[in-house]
Amino acid sequence: MNGTGWLLLRPEGNIAFEAAPFYTDEMLAEIDRLGGIRILAASHVHGYGALWQLQDIFQPEILAIQKEDLRLTKAFRVTWPYDDALALGAGLTLHHVGGHYEGQAVLHDAGRRILFCGDAFKIDQDSAGQNLAVSTHKAFHKSIPLTSEEIRRYRAVIAALDFDTVCTPFEHAPGVTRDIALAVLDDQLRGPPGVRHLPFEELQRNILR
Repeated sequence: MNGTGWLLLRPEGNIAFEAAPFYTDEMLAEIDRLGGIRILAASHVHGYGALWQLQDIFQPEILAIQKEDLRLTKAFRVTWPYDDALALGAGLTLHHVGGHYEGQAVLHDAGRRILFCGDAFKIDQDSAGQNLAVSTHKAFHKSIPLTSEEIRRYRAVIAALDFDTVCTPFEHAPGVTRDIALAVLDDQLRGPPGVRHLPFEELQRNILR
């Protein structure tokens, strides 16, 4: 399964968050037509993809990676390492959450109420893109759960962010709100560690009670 590179169109310069595995000439030409790229960033190593290619072609002013993951960035040159948070523009902020990877970060788009969450959450969807279940994990395919301290760090960051849509490297999930994300994390804190796929409709019902 190939990851998605998100291109956020901004009057002051476009932001690319995460990267596709490779960009064809046609894809690069379309990005150029849309205004190129001023800022590059990614949540963690699984979202790096062809960041090197975008940097080579568009020469962005900033390539931002959280400092804990700098050892994983040999394919491109980081120009702006950061600590706990980094503002990329009005209403757009990277927040360090760790967990899945030491340096994993989420990108919050306050204006559009979107959380680009990397692999902090996994959204199971059907073929029509309807949300079926939500989970969180340390290593999803190996069913390794996060520790309670990692969950608490996720929760502390996410509780302060307002969003009604989540974008992972694989899913665009309208309706996955902050309350639903917090309910998934609270489920982890109530019970033993585990990778639990919580039904989306059940999460919605519980929040509305």
